[in-house]
Amino acid sequence: MDLEKSREEQAGEGCLVVALRMPVRIVALVLVVPVRMVWDALVVAGRFLNGRVFRPMGRALAWAGRAVFVWPFVALWRWVLVPLGAALRWLGLVLVVVPAGWLYRRVLTPLGHALAWLGHRLLVVPSVWLYRWVLTPVGHALAWCGRGVFAVTSLLVAGIATALYWTARVLVVWPAAAVWRWVLAPVGRVLAVVAREVGAAFGHAWRVAGYVSLAVGRALAAFFRWTVVEPARWVYRTVLTPVGHAVRDAVLRPVANAARGVGRITGDTLRSVRVTVRQVRQDVRRALVGGPGTVGKRDDQAVKGAAVSPGGRDERIPLAKR
Repeated sequence: MDLEKSREEQAGEGCLVVALRMPVRIVALVLVVPVRMVWDALVVAGRFLNGRVFRPMGRALAWAGRAVFVWPFVALWRWVLVPLGAALRWLGLVLVVVPAGWLYRRVLTPLGHALAWLGHRLLVVPSVWLYRWVLTPVGHALAWCGRGVFAVTSLLVAGIATALYWTARVLVVWPAAAVWRWVLAPVGRVLAVVAREVGAAFGHAWRVAGYVSLAVGRALAAFFRWTVVEPARWVYRTVLTPVGHAVRDAVLRPVANAARGVGRITGDTLRSVRVTVRQVRQDVRRALVGGPGTVGKRDDQAVKGAAVSPGGRDERIPLAKR
């Protein structure tokens, strides 16, 4: 059905369309494929930059902008400008509004009433008399003269406009209509067909370039996976992991056990030294000031309890609580 429909459409089109379609589509495909591949690469790079760089940077800049610009101005507005505005409003009310209201009620209102009475007597009444007995008759006379002048001018303008209309129709409109009908319209139809075919060719080439770009991208991804990712994964799984296990079992664990044994021996030695120092201090104190002799026995038991077995295990006898 689609093939028959396309054949019917081609049969209904002119020879100019059929002759232009294939060369235009080939040229458009050659020109558009590199552009489409570059476009797809830029789209991928833009998505990566947007997700990894621009969005975190935008969040950081937004937080910094709020911290630098918004929060100080909010604090300034809340704790400085609002109280200052309230104080200025109260001062304006006390110093300006109340005196102005008193001045308006006590001074300006009586003065305005007096001026209005004087203005009515000195301006309004003479102005009404002048309008009624001078300006109105003069205006009627000028209106009658204006109507006559307008009628004569209208006749002259109508005659001149008629002459200009027929002159423009004969000299401009008819030649322009002939040029449009017999020259511009056929040329425009031909150019419209050419533009339509070029646009269709570029659209078709853009879609084909999209498929080509997708195939090239997949091929590059597969090449990168089989040349870089899979060898690295094989080296990690078959070489580095056994070597790491061997190093851990042969070196790191014995070193850690030895370090723990040295730490235990060092701790026991330090505890023995502390017990010996305490015993010496007690002996010195007893020799100087005197005291019971049981303290030395307890210290001797504590020293004996700090012994350590040759295997590194702690075999101390619990010290007696003092």
